[in-house]
Amino acid sequence: MAEVGSWEEATRELDDIVAYLEGPDVNVDDLIARLQRGAEIVEALEERLVATKAKVEEIAPRVEKMDE
Repeated sequence: MAEVGSWEEATRELDDIVAYLEGPDVNVDDLIARLQRGAEIVEALEERLVATKAKVEEIAPRVEKMDE
C-alpha cells in the first residue's frame, strides 16, 4: 500500500491532482504519474475505510451493551 499520510493529507493531495488535471498546462508524462498516484491514494483510502468499518462493527455491539 502506498504511503498517503493522514486522511486530510491524502484528500488534499487528491484535490491538488484534480486541480492539475483540470488545468490548462497538463504534461502527458506528468499526467500518467499523477493519475497513478491518484489511484494509489484512492486504493489506500478505500482500504482504510474497509478496516475502519470492520473495527466499528466489532466495537458497536459492546457499546450497545453499555446502553442497556
